[in-house]
Amino acid sequence: MSQPLIAAEALRAALASAIPPRVLDCRARLGDPTVGERLWREGHLPGSHHFDLDRDLAAPPGEGGRHPLPEPEAFTTAVQRLGLSPERPVVVYDDMGGQLAAARAWWMLAIWAGHPDVRVLDGGMRAWQEAGGELPVGREASPVPSDWQPRFDHDAWVDADRVFSGREQKVDARSRERFRGEAEPIDAVAGHIPGAVCWPSADNLTEAGRFKRPEELAAELPGAGATIAYCGSGVTACHAILAYAAAGLPLPRLYAGSWSDWIRDPERPIATGD
Repeated sequence: MSQPLIAAEALRAALASAIPPRVLDCRARLGDPTVGERLWREGHLPGSHHFDLDRDLAAPPGEGGRHPLPEPEAFTTAVQRLGLSPERPVVVYDDMGGQLAAARAWWMLAIWAGHPDVRVLDGGMRAWQEAGGELPVGREASPVPSDWQPRFDHDAWVDADRVFSGREQKVDARSRERFRGEAEPIDAVAGHIPGAVCWPSADNLTEAGRFKRPEELAAELPGAGATIAYCGSGVTACHAILAYAAAGLPLPRLYAGSWSDWIRDPERPIATGD
């Protein structure tokens, strides 16, 4: 697997190369599926295309939680529409330090679908603008579709039965308030999976919104060996997995349904507090 992060300055140089990366704008807002494409039209990285959280990176809510993984066939159609192929690098970005859909896109492309060269723009839109990058407005020319057939690694994610029965360390990427059950702004039930440890995705970043140094992440990230990452719906959990990758550590598997799936069964145990 390639280095999972790319700096804004390095991306600017790559975009001027003979084979520039395919850049995907993954900005999104939970609760409003129309925002991401609107933000992209109002200004985006040169040549980028919108990669939609609800349309491309998730199936409709229901069985499997709020953002279940799409069927492999549906995701294959999405990546072919965008012209993605293993021969061309891919860079994904958002405006939240990768904490929302950019990390999810990275995980789905690089870890699940097996693309060999996918990177997240470290610092996202903020870093790009601070580096003097331009933001064209409006649509880009549609990419030439590809015929890429991903080889999906279904061992990279787990379902609730595996979480319930397994002994792997569970890392919860939500805020500490949500983990403790003190606040739950999205899901119907507050708390966390018993035995989990809390490592909020924001703790992977510096105050400037960039990832901490690899050695710092390696010293701070919880768990060793077999680990499962989860969050509210399997989106920000991918940020935790990305942090492990940036630190050069073994990658956790994703509990794809996460908390929104766990609480669908009232027989599953729930913990609160630390």
